[in-house]
Amino acid sequence: MSEQDIVDAVETPVETEDVETGARDEADIAADYIEELLDICDLDGDIEIEERGGRVYLSVTDEGDALRVLSKPDTVSALQELTRIAVQAETGEFSRLILDVGGSRDARASELQRLVDTAVERIEAGSTSAALPPMSSYERKLVHDLVAEKGFHSESEGEGRDRHTVVTR
Repeated sequence: MSEQDIVDAVETPVETEDVETGARDEADIAADYIEELLDICDLDGDIEIEERGGRVYLSVTDEGDALRVLSKPDTVSALQELTRIAVQAETGEFSRLILDVGGSRDARASELQRLVDTAVERIEAGSTSAALPPMSSYERKLVHDLVAEKGFHSESEGEGRDRHTVVTR
């Protein structure tokens, strides 16, 4: 792939229809970064951008199975952090963007729903609390929302990589 191919790919417009003006710079920088990464890896992918609650969400999808190599949870988290750093380097401001590759975030959200359902079942069966495994801050936020929807309470406990969520009645 030539240098001009990379430049052309990076300059290809991406969907930004639902992104507020303030988040557009962040979204465009992040999309350009991900597009360049995909080009370097010789992978095809479509980037969709949306803004929800002041946070930019980038989804990278493809028709086939090409993104499988990048859609593992640890890989997506690492790519998200690298993308946030790239945005911060350009804008000088902290980025809270969320990256999804190949639907991995949706798959993880389904796993988290099952974990919450199991925790609630244990509490309804008589346990006073149910501890979930360690997870990222984003995943803990999702868990807190899922637990609240079920009418239960949750708190994060622990430090660093051991930080986890405990569900109570």
